[in-house]
Amino acid sequence: MIAVSTLLVLSFMAYVNALRFSSEAGQLANLMDHLAAKSTELLTLASNTNATSEVFLQMPTAIGEKQYWLQLRNDSSNAWIEGGFGNHQVQETELRVSLPKEAVVTGCYVGGYGAARLRCEMNAGLPRIQLTDSIRVD
Repeated sequence: MIAVSTLLVLSFMAYVNALRFSSEAGQLANLMDHLAAKSTELLTLASNTNATSEVFLQMPTAIGEKQYWLQLRNDSSNAWIEGGFGNHQVQETELRVSLPKEAVVTGCYVGGYGAARLRCEMNAGLPRIQLTDSIRVD
């Protein structure tokens, strides 16, 4: 009876942890979608008006009890936002949101360091967007 009870308790704990991680991954995906929407808005503004713009987005300190990070990356034809859990960015992650415009993107944000800052400007005919935190404003 003790073995069965222990097995049931451990199974229930594993199930709860799986649900918690699923919820946290969903929250991170929502943050990435919000960041992508604001980035697209700034990129469109810069492309149409040749204006420099900046926005600060309030971000949670942590998701659940986990540290998280967001990063802007691009290659020669695409730009995207990556995100993950932990203190350090990794090169490849499954959580990725593509940006619809061709742009030069740089920067990262680690949860817990103030608001996320997006700055967008035109540079040599291409929009350039940078992600930083509000504490380390240049």
